Amino acid sequence: MAQICKRPVVVFLQTTRGSRLRLDLFSLPWRTELNPSFPNRNAVMIILKRPKHHFHVTLVQSMAMSTYSRSTGRRPKQKVYHREPGLDKAMDLRKKPLLMLRLRSLILASKTRSILLRDLEKEVGFVQKWNFMCLIERHPTIFKVTGGQTGGPVSVRLTDKAEKVSSEEAKVRQVMEPILVNKLKKLLMMSMDCQIPLEKIDLIQSELGLPENYKNDLIPKYPDFFAYRKIKDRDYLCLESWDSSVAITAREEKLDLEKAALMNPKIIPKDGNFVGPFAFKLKFSPGFRPNKNYLEEVVRWQKMAFPSPYLNARQVEPATPQARKRAVAVLHELLSLTTEKILTSDKIDAFHNEYQLPCRLLLCLVKNHGIFYLTNKGARSTIFLKEGYEGSDLVEKCPLLRFRERFAALSCDEMINEMNEHGFQSDLATSTMHVNLLCQSRRLEEACMVFEEMFQRGIVPQYITYLHIRCL
Repeated sequence: MAQICKRPVVVFLQTTRGSRLRLDLFSLPWRTELNPSFPNRNAVMIILKRPKHHFHVTLVQSMAMSTYSRSTGRRPKQKVYHREPGLDKAMDLRKKPLLMLRLRSLILASKTRSILLRDLEKEVGFVQKWNFMCLIERHPTIFKVTGGQTGGPVSVRLTDKAEKVSSEEAKVRQVMEPILVNKLKKLLMMSMDCQIPLEKIDLIQSELGLPENYKNDLIPKYPDFFAYRKIKDRDYLCLESWDSSVAITAREEKLDLEKAALMNPKIIPKDGNFVGPFAFKLKFSPGFRPNKNYLEEVVRWQKMAFPSPYLNARQVEPATPQARKRAVAVLHELLSLTTEKILTSDKIDAFHNEYQLPCRLLLCLVKNHGIFYLTNKGARSTIFLKEGYEGSDLVEKCPLLRFRERFAALSCDEMINEMNEHGFQSDLATSTMHVNLLCQSRRLEEACMVFEEMFQRGIVPQYITYLHIRCL
């Protein structure tokens, strides 16, 4: 059945000679025939009423009405994903410490506690090798180069000062052991059948803070909780007994029920942070300005009850608002188990079957931008848990992170020593950074000495520095 099409469209037609013509069909006599076999709704059959021109190809795509509003003739408002400068800065700040810790682990893994430069390429690849070589050259107080020319092959080892700091890792691992056991319990208790393939746990091993040899040293110590099983030619880590004491989410641990009882339920908070038993902490980006309708919908979502992430997903009715909110809670808990409250999107997606994550995972993360932050900094897209950060600083740090910061702070000591050797004195910003790094690595006596030296030189410390020293 033919009908007259009154929509203004732009079409491209192919002539018999092979040339491509662009026609604005506003005044030309033409009609359309709708064909239900076409896969696209906007695809129509164009038939021109011009006796002198014959066009063979008539299947075209309507272009104009898909991008312009029918009522006003304007383009629809483009959705903007607001950036978080503090979290983007945190991504940049963690690149160098990660390289240093990776090289340190390679050196300590060797029996001779050194690694040959020719073997470094086999471990990290040809491209990454040059980044490590620049790191070695810039930090001679951390990494020592031996050999070369007549002294044998060139190798890298830790300096005595770096070795002394590294020797404290054994004590830190002892303190971290019960924390890691609870993390593994939570990880397994959230899964469908309380079992996860070992290869998937290996993906997030470093993010959880697990040691490299956890399969042989940590898991066998707790046979009452963990066991290895082979299922369909895959090795699984299985939970042997349920522990109700750890089946509490990080969100529930931070709930302030007394404050929730005093809050007026009719008040709509401007930041969306409704205090309730099923609410999440939201931190919107600085450039995001929600309107009243959006905030009302957020408060309704915050009040909505949902099943616990530790409830078996088979007992949850799928494709419901409660199930979708539970998926957000599972992602929140998974990120809370990591040491830095951060994971790449591919590692989260690896647990899709075990945790029944949404099929459109990135859309779920972007939609809940008050809870998660998705950044494209780095080789892969990375997801932050917003409430875990204050600006670019992590709020809660485990003993393992403090140890890593202390090792990374050796590079700051090197910078200060080099400035003193060349007769330069550190300015306010450099001294403040030095004090903060010393405080974060628990080198409190040295921090006090630098702080007093700043006063003697007439430098007024910044307020954040004063807070660090006052807490000593």
